[in-house]
Amino acid sequence: MRIVLVTGPGGAGRTTLAAATALAAARKGARALLLTTESSAPETVLGTPLGADAATPVAPGLYARRIDPGDRFRQEFLAFQERAGAALDLLGAAPLDEDELTELPGAEDFALLQALRAEHASGDWDLVLVDMPAAAETIRLLALPNQVRRYLRRLLPPERQAARALRPVLAQLAGVPMPAQKLYEAAERWETELAAVQRAIDDPGTSVRLVTEAGPVALANLRSIRAGLALHGRRTDGVVVNRLLPTGSADPFLAALSGSQQTALKALREEFPDVPVHEVPHLGRDPQGVEELDELIDGPTGDIGAIAPGQGRRPDPWTIEDRLATDGILVWRVPLPGAERRGLGLVRRGDEVVVTVGRFRRIRTLPSALRRCTVSGAGLRDGVLEIRFTPDPDLWPKSDAGDARN
Repeated sequence: MRIVLVTGPGGAGRTTLAAATALAAARKGARALLLTTESSAPETVLGTPLGADAATPVAPGLYARRIDPGDRFRQEFLAFQERAGAALDLLGAAPLDEDELTELPGAEDFALLQALRAEHASGDWDLVLVDMPAAAETIRLLALPNQVRRYLRRLLPPERQAARALRPVLAQLAGVPMPAQKLYEAAERWETELAAVQRAIDDPGTSVRLVTEAGPVALANLRSIRAGLALHGRRTDGVVVNRLLPTGSADPFLAALSGSQQTALKALREEFPDVPVHEVPHLGRDPQGVEELDELIDGPTGDIGAIAPGQGRRPDPWTIEDRLATDGILVWRVPLPGAERRGLGLVRRGDEVVVTVGRFRRIRTLPSALRRCTVSGAGLRDGVLEIRFTPDPDLWPKSDAGDARN
């Protein structure tokens, strides 16, 4: 299975291009699914009403499903209310009815992740195209499972669950707090669900596809987005440049707009030298229905980009370079194409390092060798952050010199 997460700056036409890409795959014999949280735009683009309970057939091989965050929120809240019924009764709380519930902010994010996990586990599709939120929100959303799992491990360490068997004894000792059984059970359920979501995101067959318009503002936004995706180790499989005007127009106004687009297109190719950049023409209207989506696929300059197979297990892009013999240091290399020095931040907190790139942040646990070192400097060179570590004499045994990469 391939999962392609389609995102980009707001208003660039990512829903339309996600639908067109899914249709192109279906036309080539794949069983493709389009997932979206949008309510009306996908139905207009596809020309078909979509259901939330099951995938709706749109064209031979193409299905689409609209995720209903409100429905999932109500189901989860009612299930929680049932599990916590005894505690709520003790507090004198009145339970809420289903028709009283309206989803809270953030419900859409968790509904999308849950749907992604479910389709990844199903194995029903050759290709799942996910109509993601705008790019900055997508980066935060893809980082969410790991962040929440980290919070859970800090607040409810799994190793402390073994102490539950001692609760009857410890309860007799004053001042020994013991977490409630229900709390650990809830944390275990969350950990299982989040780990499944993380597997779907980290799967070798999962990649990100950026949809953008050609222009200087879009280019600046994509530079920041590229750095944010790289920070979290997400793979970009292509950039789709939408709504390109024809060149060579006799109209001075259209010729100027087209010339500006071509300049931006050239800059995009230079900014993404290792990623395919696909061009999609402006149809003079927003496509509506499968027939008009076919025009994007089959037009003389239409190129939405083929879906390549998964690349197999991807190595961790954060690599350690051993310079102990020559410089007495280890260097942790972090690829950050598109990053700028002015928006870069680096903090070490115990056995973790916090890297900030513009508005994006990631926390990584240090490899074992680097935990026995002190940070002696860092620098950004050619799109790679190099963090220099010097072994701490009090923590670094002489015999470990050859185990630097462990």
